[in-house]
Amino acid sequence: MNIAKMFGEKVVFSFEVFPPKKDSGIESIYSTIKDLKELNPDFISVTYGAGGSGAKNVDTAELCSLIKNEYGIETIAHLSCLYNTREMVDEILERLKDAKVDNILALRGDITPGLETQNDFQHASDLAEYIKSKDMGFHISGACYPEVHQEAEDMETDIENLKKKVDAGVDHLISQLFFNNDDFYWFYEQVQKAGINVPLEAGIMPVTNKSQIQRMVSMCGASIPIKLAKLLQRFGDDPIAMRDAGISYAIDQIINLVASGVDGIHIYTMNDPYVAKKITESVHNIIGSDNLKK
Repeated sequence: MNIAKMFGEKVVFSFEVFPPKKDSGIESIYSTIKDLKELNPDFISVTYGAGGSGAKNVDTAELCSLIKNEYGIETIAHLSCLYNTREMVDEILERLKDAKVDNILALRGDITPGLETQNDFQHASDLAEYIKSKDMGFHISGACYPEVHQEAEDMETDIENLKKKVDAGVDHLISQLFFNNDDFYWFYEQVQKAGINVPLEAGIMPVTNKSQIQRMVSMCGASIPIKLAKLLQRFGDDPIAMRDAGISYAIDQIINLVASGVDGIHIYTMNDPYVAKKITESVHNIIGSDNLKK
């Protein structure tokens, strides 16, 4: 099913998970997926990881197959291109097609110092265009950045690049995490002005510990509003209090976003079903299958 077709009448509610590291047990991710299924998300996306058949961990295609074929939940496979050749992408596409996975989140991927990039794809728009040219029936999603991609010259340039992705075949967008809803609203307004009219989900990262937020902010450049900074200062050294305060902050964000007519909410679960469950229970009557958009 094309994820983009879920949007329109209801607020779409989805989760993101990631494959376990090679030195981690695989049982935990199976348990996580099983727990998330009970929360009845519209879809679950899986971040890019190339485990390979000989690795101890499962990779993106395997997890997507499990989610789609065993648990009956729609899924999106993340696929980054900077370190992949066309031949490598072709192999991944064949695996996804064999697994009956219809949706791909086309990404450039982060630059890894010391690792040599390939020359076939320079941007996510290149990957999206290539996937479309294969005519294999995939539906393509893309990422966007409410506070500007760290490598973009400015917001105007970033939105021009976003328009290229949409023109290349992306028909659904998921935003990078943000902690100030006003940043998202301003970005959404600029996107609309640019003639980008595909569904745009708001990406929400529950802040459950101080080191996590410091790491994520350094990676994506999200700003910390005063309200969140006070939570970090007051509860950052108390793991349980910080977890609960972070969940509450995310819930407040979601309620405000839904009240403002957002297309969808995408939770970066960090493979923590407890956090996903607490948020889902709190917004269940706000984001429900019968909660139609006005």
